[in-house]
Order: sequence, then C-alpha cells, then structure tokens
Amino acid sequence: MGASSESGSVVEMLHTMADMQHHHNEQVHAQWAKQGYEYYRAIWVECAEMLDHFGWKWWKKQHPDINQVKLELVDIWHFALSDLLRTDTLKDSLATVLSEVDTSGEQDPRAFRASIEALAESSLRTRSFEIEPFLEAMRTLPMSYEELFVMYIGKNVLNQFRQNNGYKSGEYRKVWQGREDNEHLVDLLDTLLMTEQVDPRQLPDKLYAELEARYSV
Repeated sequence: MGASSESGSVVEMLHTMADMQHHHNEQVHAQWAKQGYEYYRAIWVECAEMLDHFGWKWWKKQHPDINQVKLELVDIWHFALSDLLRTDTLKDSLATVLSEVDTSGEQDPRAFRASIEALAESSLRTRSFEIEPFLEAMRTLPMSYEELFVMYIGKNVLNQFRQNNGYKSGEYRKVWQGREDNEHLVDLLDTLLMTEQVDPRQLPDKLYAELEARYSV
C-alpha cells in the first residue's frame, strides 16, 4: 500500500490516528487527559476478548475469526493511543517501529496467544501500555501497520457516521440493502487496502463519503 512508502507518510498516518483519538476522547470528556481513566484495564479486558475470538480452548474445535481479532487489536490501539497521548510519550519514531514490523510470515497461533498474554500482563504490571508485546501480536497474527491504520480509521468513521445519522435516537438504520453497516465497512476497507496511493489526510473524509453514498441508496 503506497501510504507506507516514505517515512513522512507513516508519520502522517500516526498523526491522523492520534488526532482522531484526541477528538473522540474530547467527546467523552473535554478534559479527558486529567480524568485518570484506566486505559490499562481496558487493554487487558480487550486481550481476553481477543483470545475468545481467536480460540484457545483445547477441549473443543474452534475457528479463529480473524477479522474480529484484528478489530479487537484496533480497539486496544484506541486505548494505547489514549495512554500515550495522555502521558505525552507518543513520538514520531513509533510510526517507523510500527511500519517495520515483519508481517510477511505465516500466522503463528502459539506465539500470538503468548503475545496477547504478555500484553495483558504488562498492562496490569505497569498500569500503562507497552509497545513490545503489541508489536509481537502484529507480527504473529499477522497484521500490518497499513491494516492497523485503515481499520482504525474505519472504526472511528463508522462510529461518527452512526452518531450523525441518529444512532442515539434510534433513527439510524443499521441494515442497508440487506446487509449490516459493518459488512459495508469491511468491503470499503478491503477496497482501500488494495489502493496503491492512500493519502492519510484524505482517508477519513473519503471513507465517510463512501459510507454516506451507500447509506442513501
């Protein structure tokens, strides 16, 4: 995907996600950074939910729901960004670290489960977010930085779209053309992942417009 071809682009991707996270957090509370929210707790709870989607029970046959697992990793990234922004430890160099994770190998279920447990353990031990087990989860799933970026944008934009179309009041139609909105979202994200050039600054508006076009039919 062309968005990661230059270091400036991967940093822009990080800035885009950080700006969107800050805006979302402000909708929760204008002074969100001073509220002492337990982002570490949200992280380890999401880790447990992710393992359920991935499968860990030896006494029954389970098939990993990889799309849902990736969405859970995106949820963790929401809380990770919040923690990094609040503590002023989000640095541009993190974009390079994320983009250079080698995700060319095959899925490694044992290593992936271990990385999620390490992420949960570190969040409980430090009461903060640590990047190393998150990177290992990306590598062993595998999930690239580009996927993380596109799926993060997708989830934020869909949530915004729902709210703007009457989600709270009950007016919003979650099913369009016989399919749920999250299915339409996956289609659009798949298309964007196949695009050679994606401008991080334009992606949120482009995705919102495409959701709107489908919803209005």
